[in-house]
Amino acid sequence: MSLRDGLVTHPSVTQRYDHLVELGALSRDPAQEAVAKALDRLIGDIDERRLALKSSALGWLFAKRRKARENIMGLYVHGGVGRGKTMLMDMFFELVPVEAKRRAHFNDFMADVHDRIGRHREAFKAGATRDRDPIPPVAKALAEQAWVLCFDEFSVTDIADAMILSRLFSALFEHGVVLVATSNVAPEDLYRDGLNRGLFEPFIDVLKQHVTVMRLDTATDYRLEKLHHLPVYMTPIGADTDRMMDEAWRAATEGHDIRPAEISVKGREIVVPAAAGRAARFSFHDLCGQPHGARDYMAIAEAYDTIFIDHVPVMDEAQRNEAKRFILLIDTLYDSRAHLVLSAEAAPEKLYTGRSGTEAFEFQRTASRLFEMQSRDWVDGAGARRAGIARQKDDGPMAAAGG
Repeated sequence: MSLRDGLVTHPSVTQRYDHLVELGALSRDPAQEAVAKALDRLIGDIDERRLALKSSALGWLFAKRRKARENIMGLYVHGGVGRGKTMLMDMFFELVPVEAKRRAHFNDFMADVHDRIGRHREAFKAGATRDRDPIPPVAKALAEQAWVLCFDEFSVTDIADAMILSRLFSALFEHGVVLVATSNVAPEDLYRDGLNRGLFEPFIDVLKQHVTVMRLDTATDYRLEKLHHLPVYMTPIGADTDRMMDEAWRAATEGHDIRPAEISVKGREIVVPAAAGRAARFSFHDLCGQPHGARDYMAIAEAYDTIFIDHVPVMDEAQRNEAKRFILLIDTLYDSRAHLVLSAEAAPEKLYTGRSGTEAFEFQRTASRLFEMQSRDWVDGAGARRAGIARQKDDGPMAAAGG
């Protein structure tokens, strides 16, 4: 063991996990322990290959000349949000004794791939290479830079990615690349209902031939457990409230890359200023100061289960349109059982001061729902319902119906 920044580092994922349990930072979870043990077995396999290649001065040369290095089964872990997948991935990546390793968001990795393909095609046009097909040389270069690849939140939404994944990863695996990935969906559900999915499906077979698939589905959403200790409705607006919102956002997005995103709705793009995993953060103006409707809010609720809203103001008749949108937004998030965290200028019952029109009456329901969505029972119920939806998707309609 060694000390780094005052913390003890351990030689295995299981030991690191046990240490966090002993410190009280985690609650012991059999499903997480099973994944930790699988990651440790994988670390052992990778270390054996590394030592075998290192034992001979010509080991790497011979390995590169072989059609494929000794096959090592990677790991694909899927399950609902907040189950600890990213935490375990972080432990694995830190502990695996390989320098040529890479941990990336899948979208960033594929952007790099497309850039490399573009450069290769330009080189071919210029006569700098005779290789018309860019996939083999791109895969070879990627494998030489990193033969252990880790992807968090593995998902396929882009048709350009879907069309090349089978050939790309077949080539990567031929070069001995070991893949470790986490995802919210099982391999069979990747790119579900995507355009020309039939051309993508061979990748699923390639993937399953080279990874062990494990489902991490625990009863607790550990991401939301952290949020339980923080307020979810913060008022009045000010520096302290902004600080608490930022603290809650860090708890909700821990282990995820935060980046802007877009949601397509009927040919329009809804801008998401900050998104990480299944959490998204907006300002009140982003959601209610723009001409959004029910379909937009439904798309947001489908894409994200934890919604942050900053700086909800007190509204009157002059902000009737904004008030209508806010009413509709809260109704939509309520119906979808979303976890809502927001900062506001006043308590829920004082957010609308108008007396005329239907908004005053309707806002009474909104205030009631805002109170309910602050409760621990709401957060627990929301997490349980999302977990149930995820199980129904995995098990199918007959299982969901008890058949």
